[in-house]
Amino acid sequence: MSDSALQSYIDKWLAVQPQQRIALAFVDQNNYPGHIALAALEQELLAAAYGIREPQVAAGKLNWWAEELSGAAASGGRHPLTQVLFDDDRAHVLPGEQWVAPVLAAMAQLEEGTAADFPAQLAASSLLHGAIASLETAWWFGEGTASERAARVATLSHLLFSLLRLEEDADRDRLALPMSRLARYGLSRNELRSASPARNDAIRAQLDDLDAAWREAERLPGPLSAFRGLESRYGRALVAQARKAANPLDVLRKGQGRQGPGVVWQAWQAARAWRRDAA
Repeated sequence: MSDSALQSYIDKWLAVQPQQRIALAFVDQNNYPGHIALAALEQELLAAAYGIREPQVAAGKLNWWAEELSGAAASGGRHPLTQVLFDDDRAHVLPGEQWVAPVLAAMAQLEEGTAADFPAQLAASSLLHGAIASLETAWWFGEGTASERAARVATLSHLLFSLLRLEEDADRDRLALPMSRLARYGLSRNELRSASPARNDAIRAQLDDLDAAWREAERLPGPLSAFRGLESRYGRALVAQARKAANPLDVLRKGQGRQGPGVVWQAWQAARAWRRDAA
């Protein structure tokens, strides 16, 4: 495929995480094309797992990726992202099952409903995001590197991002707020679609749990890639800001695409930590 086709997948990733455009200044595309291709691949898998409403359609997409990734070591891949990844020697060092694990985890959770409480939500989401983090950590730092911290950060980032779609996903089986949270604040599905004091309180309670879990994540073993490190710093700052707001969802939405000196500083810190841990 052409360079423009490859760029289109990178642009899809950056549309979801626009702050990573700043991180690209520290992860040069000429020296680290696989690092960027892997981030775009992760976004493709997440889009199939969460962005396709029909489970059968999502399963078909994920089945294609399972076949693609399981055969890429021998064929070099058909997809432009796979081709970039398997043109790198490190792709052939990693076990084949590690490439397929995120796809299998995504398929396993396609029809999961809303979790009972926050610990159950964290556990359910960690299956897919843990598999992604394991692959990502092995790619960036070498096979056998601990990935517990990356897995937790990836899971928390997903739960934070799902809050942004609270209104749009109110009719889906899997809600951004766990059932115990809805019951505690007396919220129905329909009431998730519009702002109210109860909804604001429920979102703040979710943010409180995310904040506590993020602080615990810092004590887990394992390094973070430059992209995951920025995602973590950015996410924690956004949670801290939204927790104090009268309308936390509005703060989350406005902050999602923010770029500026603060994000540049976070990206620099994340890149410095990556280079230190990779040395």
